[in-house]
Amino acid sequence: MKKGTTLTRFVMAQQRMHPGSTGDFTGLLTDIATVAKIIAREVNRAGLTDLLDYQGAKNIHGEQVRKLDVFANETFISILSDTGHLIGMASEEMPDVYHVPESCARGNYIFMMDPLDGSSNADANISIGSIFSIYKRKSKGPTAILSDFLRQGLEQVCAGYVIYGQTTILVYSTGNGVHGFSLDPSIGEFLLLHENIRIPEKGNIYSINESNAPTWNESVRHYIDRAKKEGMTARYTGSLVSDFHRNLVKGGIFLYPADKKNQRGKLRLLYEASPLAFIVHAAGGMATTGEQMILEIWPESLHQRVPLVIGSPNDVRTAMLIIAHRT
Repeated sequence: MKKGTTLTRFVMAQQRMHPGSTGDFTGLLTDIATVAKIIAREVNRAGLTDLLDYQGAKNIHGEQVRKLDVFANETFISILSDTGHLIGMASEEMPDVYHVPESCARGNYIFMMDPLDGSSNADANISIGSIFSIYKRKSKGPTAILSDFLRQGLEQVCAGYVIYGQTTILVYSTGNGVHGFSLDPSIGEFLLLHENIRIPEKGNIYSINESNAPTWNESVRHYIDRAKKEGMTARYTGSLVSDFHRNLVKGGIFLYPADKKNQRGKLRLLYEASPLAFIVHAAGGMATTGEQMILEIWPESLHQRVPLVIGSPNDVRTAMLIIAHRT
């Protein structure tokens, strides 16, 4: 479609390609865009309020929580609970599943999110973001059950992310192409920026937190040494969404591998790794733990962590060969 097409019009056009569609998914994606606009507004003015302050408590992962994290999480829940499209939600910020109350209209979708990724960078004016994932529920009872959430990434019906930075960008995929939209604040609409994003086969960027080098396994150290010798450029902000988006558009590889300190990895499977894996595969890329494809993992718990190697297919294959066969 023409560049500048609104998100609503674009999604409606996609819906017409599927005659059996009920419109529920279209409505849900529109509601997610509304949440993104609200969070973008608060992120842009957070320095003028107390939202960058820490809440004074830690989340389930033992991490300090900013008021901005809480605001983002609560905004997703309060708005999406009332849409009539969801039966349940899960969040990186909540220990357990959230069930949409009986007092609200409920639907057949499951929603999972990292409501505000990279919030520790917010006061440094580095782009931060939200990551989300949507599944169709499988259970038939009055409420969702845990197995509705513990699903392979292959079963996602949609995944996406929002970047709050110089501009607010929303990227999503239903598995058939990856599409990016930029928020025009003058009209309050997301406008088509990139249709059918394709990640380059090979990139020139590697993204990894090199301060963790003393705890890396020898195989990871070997791969990074090789990347440097091949002239690849290091780019790492500490904001997963920003690093991923840059590599998606320009090509490259992002690594947060298992190490001696985090032997099962650091990133959350359901809220970070799996949604981004779904997107990168739809764009022609790859995502793996270094040994297993991310989308094929059966989750064992809501907050399971995994290593993540994601990006251009040639770069990921090279990393897999080295990481999987060296100790």
